[in-house]
Amino acid sequence: MASKLSSAILRPPSLSTPAAASSAAFPKQPLGFPVNSSAKPLRRRASFLPPLAAEKVVHLGDEISNLTLADAQKLVEYLQDKLGVSAASFAPVAAVAAAPAAEAAAAVEEKTEFDVVIEDVPSNARIATIKVVRALTSLALKEAKELIEGLPKKFREAVSKEEAEEAKKQLEGAGAKIAIV
Repeated sequence: MASKLSSAILRPPSLSTPAAASSAAFPKQPLGFPVNSSAKPLRRRASFLPPLAAEKVVHLGDEISNLTLADAQKLVEYLQDKLGVSAASFAPVAAVAAAPAAEAAAAVEEKTEFDVVIEDVPSNARIATIKVVRALTSLALKEAKELIEGLPKKFREAVSKEEAEEAKKQLEGAGAKIAIV
């Protein structure tokens, strides 16, 4: 019954048989849609979707940027072992060639770069030491806490004597045991 009803609805009113309906010509009138001249044409591109490889790189970059300093060091060591490369292999050739000459000159000259090493932090001075570490560096709370765990660790590397002495003074004021190497 539904098929009879639909054929009756689709049939033009002036024609009575389905054979006559197929031979009838419908008037050719252009369809007119209202056009809004102020509206911008719709242009949709997939430019906001990065390719799959770029998405992986972005995800990997986000994961690496969230690593702690200790985890980043482990990652570097792992990649050096896995790929058989070292950080020195990425240095420009001129810098590698100049390195032996610089080392020979440094042996003659007085030491100008120092490392600040945190040797020990008593349990009653941990919070104060974390605050000083955060003030001297741009580390987050978690990274500063991890830095003072598992001592001794290098706090600052290759800094001037004045910077090393200032860091030592502030850290010892907080209760930490510091050495300048």
